[in-house]
Amino acid sequence: MKNRIKILFFLGFLLMLVSCGISKSNRHLPDITHYNTTKPVVTKISDTVFVSGKNSFLKNKHGLWELYVEGDPLEIGLTTGALTDSLLKKQQQIFFSKVQDFVPSKFQQKLLRNFLRWYNRKLYQNVAKEYQAEIYGVSQYTSHEFDNLAPPYQRNLYLHGAHDIGHALQDLALVGCSSFAAWGEKSENGNLILGRNFDFYISDAFAENKIVAFIKSKTGYPFMMVTWPGMSGAVSGMNKEGLTVTINAGKSKIPLVAKTPISILTREILEHAKNIEEAIAIAKKRKVFVSESIMVGSANDNKAVLIEVSPNKMDVYTVPNSNELICSNHFQSDAFKNDKRNQSQIMNSHSKYRFERMQELFQENQKINPQIASEILRNKEGLQDIELGYGNEKALNQLMAHHGIIFKPKEKRVWVSANPYQLGEFVCYNLDSVFGERKNPLISFEDANLTIAKDPFIETAAFKNYQKFKKEDNKIDLFLKNKTEIPADFIQNYQSLNADYWVVYYKAGLYFYQKKNFALAKENFEKAMTKEITTVPQKEAIEKYLKKIKRK
Repeated sequence: MKNRIKILFFLGFLLMLVSCGISKSNRHLPDITHYNTTKPVVTKISDTVFVSGKNSFLKNKHGLWELYVEGDPLEIGLTTGALTDSLLKKQQQIFFSKVQDFVPSKFQQKLLRNFLRWYNRKLYQNVAKEYQAEIYGVSQYTSHEFDNLAPPYQRNLYLHGAHDIGHALQDLALVGCSSFAAWGEKSENGNLILGRNFDFYISDAFAENKIVAFIKSKTGYPFMMVTWPGMSGAVSGMNKEGLTVTINAGKSKIPLVAKTPISILTREILEHAKNIEEAIAIAKKRKVFVSESIMVGSANDNKAVLIEVSPNKMDVYTVPNSNELICSNHFQSDAFKNDKRNQSQIMNSHSKYRFERMQELFQENQKINPQIASEILRNKEGLQDIELGYGNEKALNQLMAHHGIIFKPKEKRVWVSANPYQLGEFVCYNLDSVFGERKNPLISFEDANLTIAKDPFIETAAFKNYQKFKKEDNKIDLFLKNKTEIPADFIQNYQSLNADYWVVYYKAGLYFYQKKNFALAKENFEKAMTKEITTVPQKEAIEKYLKKIKRK
């Protein structure tokens, strides 16, 4: 459940992070003297097609933006910024308006800024110079509307820690990614296949403009990644050598000093490693500031491993004598599995539940292929196919994912989900074709013959009800916050829109408890207890209310 308090903590912390206006890193600028500093000229063909030399930015028929850029790090940054200019400004507006919504008090903002004014003093020391240059290039096109928080370059640099802070607070249910890999006898043709849902949620608007970026840098292997405007780090991607990276949160302390953002580390692996051994060597060189599982797949090795990292240690996890690998949001390697923090994550969060659901679906499907992988990523049911209610984070498909993605590294193919969530078409791309001879920069890179059809669930009444439910859920949050009267028919309608979801009964119970109607509060809390509650702490909270009512 992503309630306002959780988002307040997350966005408030990020506001602090980008508002450290007097730190040493705010005075630092990257050395760009040895790069081409010429700003690109962009030709606007239409509202959805932009071209600059060999580089292009277009929106395909599925609603995905496709970005192709070449050059040195600064050229890549400048070209990316120039091509994505309007979306870049819009994305920052979405993000910072959310911050202002949840941290409206100027006094609170000042306290937060002062508390972490030193937070980012070492961030630039932990980001490779090539990525500093790229981020600087992009920052030349960011909005000046938020310069009171930090100058454009520093603001863009700091925002690359957003994913890390979200993961540090992931016990507040901001992140719940799921990923898997299969090869050998478990794969349809014996070649490695991987799938993942990236459940990093700020808002639906934030995920609206997904970018499939194809980058051909002078400093590394050509690669693709799924990203959003302003983001140079990698959260899901594959290079032309057939090496893939995806990241899953681990249980982590709230960091006290910024080091290397995980997305920057995975970008470095993606751009500079051709096999698992090289990926591990790069990970060993960097100091991170949160705990994370990096799933690395390799066409050259025809297998996948987990590189599990934290600020203090690192380990590599493989399953002995197995041809599959599953990952949610807890650690599995010897170095981490018995940590108290990790054990608490397994017991109290929804990570273990999703892990077991992936195991169950793998057992049901003897050979994994792209179609089956998409069905696993889109699965909305719980263990033994029980109904969880839509939006329950125990599901693999939580109906909140920024994107779903499938890789076939040996074939250099990747499938990226179109909106909404991972329900739209999984659009297929072939990296050999993308990075071959460019014939027409105005045409989508899609390999239409292999694109996977959208989920039929989109056309159902249940999905339309879920969309209505999300709006009503926001309304009831406001009713509860302001302690205002709810219209007589609201709760019945609200609950009917998502009847299997425990939250609709829990929030009704909270409302009646506020109104001191303890009979109806008890009835709704007890109904919530019959549903699949997402985490142990949430279940315990309901039990406490029932005990209080019993004493009335």
